[in-house]
Amino acid sequence: MGNRNVLVQVTRGTIVESQHRGNIAVVNSKGQLEYSVGDPQMVSYWRSSAKPVQAIPIVASGAMDEYGITKRELALFCSSHSGEEIHTEGVFSVLEKLRLTEEKLDCGSHPPLHKESALKLQDAKKDATKVHCNCSGKHSGMLVLCKKRDYDIASDDYTSLKHPLQQELLQVAAEFCKYPKEDIAIGIDGCGVPVYGMPIYNWALAYSYLADPKANDTVEENVIQTIADAMVEHPDMVGGTERFCTDLMRVGKGNLVAKAGAEGVYCVGIRDQKRGIAVKMEDGMPRGRQAAVVETLKQLGALDEEQLKELKDYHIKENKNHRDDVVGLIKPTFNLEKSDSL
Repeated sequence: MGNRNVLVQVTRGTIVESQHRGNIAVVNSKGQLEYSVGDPQMVSYWRSSAKPVQAIPIVASGAMDEYGITKRELALFCSSHSGEEIHTEGVFSVLEKLRLTEEKLDCGSHPPLHKESALKLQDAKKDATKVHCNCSGKHSGMLVLCKKRDYDIASDDYTSLKHPLQQELLQVAAEFCKYPKEDIAIGIDGCGVPVYGMPIYNWALAYSYLADPKANDTVEENVIQTIADAMVEHPDMVGGTERFCTDLMRVGKGNLVAKAGAEGVYCVGIRDQKRGIAVKMEDGMPRGRQAAVVETLKQLGALDEEQLKELKDYHIKENKNHRDDVVGLIKPTFNLEKSDSL
């Protein structure tokens, strides 16, 4: 097999059976590309890794104080949650503060990602509803901003690109990521809202600002700090039980601000290094993505041996068959390349 941009290999016996290719960018809060693999200027959709940036105007507008939104609920706005009770109760709490019902959420529905929660619904002969959608936290946050700005939600079109809410979020993303608004490619995300296409360099730049809130010149430091603190203080709300985002931030002990996106997207802000990293897997699969993220953090010195041990099943994982025999490994195989500009 060719080795172009190979980040992770899957072995069985003595043979490399599968390979996961991708691109990585490591950027500091001065905007310098420090390391990369593949093409750091590759354009793709940022997907749910954009959620912390989409939360910026909620905090900056003063809506948290006006509606009594907690930092735990703010973390939920940044989440792709598992649909556990802590998540659905959090969404209902926000809706109650806004005096809105679940029907106002326009995110669609699917069974909880958390298997036990899904089985509990099934055993009760209940269908999943909008609050179980992994993006219901983000949508409840969008409704908070609509209320604060007095944007129209009666017509249920707050997900449309033409709606003032989405125009505001697009402008915030463009300014925060230092990327021209008119150059952002627009698609539709899984939950119906616009999703932003831009180089992975700019994703990493955004997360470097989450790591170093003083460095961004378009958003007040305390706003960025509040969002990053909410995520690392309440990692259970960002993902859930046995979810990579939650486990990575918990093991990171406040130093790593992390968020996954669909189709193999992942971003991390490393606070003590004032760096952001962005990973985009070409096959869109989480199996390779998680190993690539942990290996990137290892090579940057952002995880010590004890932390790597706690994350071992996300890093170098045993490839097992149905009898639980170890038949190979899922392991990263790349080395970060230092930028020529440094």
